[in-house]
Amino acid sequence: MSKVTVAATQFACSWNLPANLDRAEGLVRRAAAEGANVVLLQELFATPYFCITEDPAYFTHALPYEGNPIVARFADLARELGVVLPVSFFERAGTAHFNSVAMVDADGTALGLYRKSHIPQGPGYEEKFYFSPGDSGFRVWDTAFGRIGTGICWDQWFPEAARAMALQGAEMLLYPTAIGSEPPAPGYDSQPHWEMVMRGHAAANILPVVASNRIGREEQGDRFVTFYGSSFIADQCGQLVTKAGRADETILTASFDLGAIHDLRRSWGLFRDRRPELYRTLLSLDGRA
Repeated sequence: MSKVTVAATQFACSWNLPANLDRAEGLVRRAAAEGANVVLLQELFATPYFCITEDPAYFTHALPYEGNPIVARFADLARELGVVLPVSFFERAGTAHFNSVAMVDADGTALGLYRKSHIPQGPGYEEKFYFSPGDSGFRVWDTAFGRIGTGICWDQWFPEAARAMALQGAEMLLYPTAIGSEPPAPGYDSQPHWEMVMRGHAAANILPVVASNRIGREEQGDRFVTFYGSSFIADQCGQLVTKAGRADETILTASFDLGAIHDLRRSWGLFRDRRPELYRTLLSLDGRA
């Protein structure tokens, strides 16, 4: 389908876990009512962002992909509304744990799983305690409304991830996110940098980018993070089409002609003129070919 309407949502989460799922469902329904074909919910929307500190009690929220009740509920919703719906969840797989997204097509079929590749670690974002690095590789899926690639939060800072999905034919990139203040540096605001990096992915790969972040202040022990929202949709040139505020529950929508964008991307020759044989330093950690 050439013409598609995408939506980004943002909302605050609490430890009233059923209420989180109900709120997410309500936003998806509203987005679909506004004409959205693809709806992006934020990272780990079923719970607060439990990675602010390290506490083994939170491992109880991890569930397997197969038979996952959160994925099943939102797959039913996707089928009912006829929307593509990536579902972010805390995955347990054997003795491992992953930060994962199930890509659900508009007929309710779970097309597959992406596991977050880049795992951050720092005060307020203690993810290496909870998650193993993803082993799925970067993935794209053919859906009823285009070929979609998705990264998860910290993945969005890496141009290699965006380019890998673009090379697999992604027509849009989706980034469910949980980012806000930095506990060691309360005066620092990463929002402009966060936004600009992803807009660069859109421009460099000539495809739309959708980012969905949470809002609200969340506390664990003596530490808190204030999530800054600012969810946005950027067009294929990296220009902002629409952007949310920092504190309001929001639904954003934007429409794109994927066929016209495909023709533009092909005409630029950005992929034709690549020189993979010169990029071997990207395969090293220290910059040596």
